[in-house]
Amino acid sequence: MSRAFAILECFAEGGSEQTHGMIMRATGLSAATVHRLLAEMVEWGAVERTAWGRYRIGMRLWQLGSRAPQGRELRDLALPYLQDLLAVTHQVVHLVVLDGDRALYVERLEVRPGVAVQSQVGRRLPLHATGPGKVLLAYGPPELLESVLAAGLERHASKTITDPAQLRRSLATIRQTGFCISRDEMSDGVSSVAVPIRDGTERVIASVSVVMPSSTPNLALLVAPVQVAARGLSRQIGLQRSTDV
Repeated sequence: MSRAFAILECFAEGGSEQTHGMIMRATGLSAATVHRLLAEMVEWGAVERTAWGRYRIGMRLWQLGSRAPQGRELRDLALPYLQDLLAVTHQVVHLVVLDGDRALYVERLEVRPGVAVQSQVGRRLPLHATGPGKVLLAYGPPELLESVLAAGLERHASKTITDPAQLRRSLATIRQTGFCISRDEMSDGVSSVAVPIRDGTERVIASVSVVMPSSTPNLALLVAPVQVAARGLSRQIGLQRSTDV
């Protein structure tokens, strides 16, 4: 069973479609084992085979994942605020939560994106190289930061923070200002403004962000609308939690 999970992890960490060879290299499993497990997973509906011989997540697994209560409830509460933010900014809007030591993208809205972003719903990206990821890292427990630093700060773009001291300073600034402006850290030419989302106890449980080209003038002007969306959603989450008690 652990080998099947290793194959599924390829779709979380890699692209939405994987070849037999790509799965072999990512998992270290033999060709015969990968072939057998993929056949079983295709039969069950966990993955499906495309006309080009690639594999992607199957509808049955998607149906099960969509029933996960925590992510679904947060997304349902957030959607009106994300739609309002999209209408105001006309830029890519993200809702991101912490998943282990990675940033998990649970929603993405866009009209006509002016940038090519690496995010996809269900994809996990590094905390230190993404705006919403740094927000979650800034407000996370100290042991989370130590774990990220111990794993190494991999460079993804020209301005990715790879120095631990610089990352600590950046996180301190986020806690002081309440927002993060990230430029050319995950992808060159791409910037973002990210703000924390809190529950009824003021605990940070997610982050909302807007992504735009790095050439956009006065990126700081986008902080206010992102903060408005985050505060509205945080209030709604607090009200929801209070009625559930």
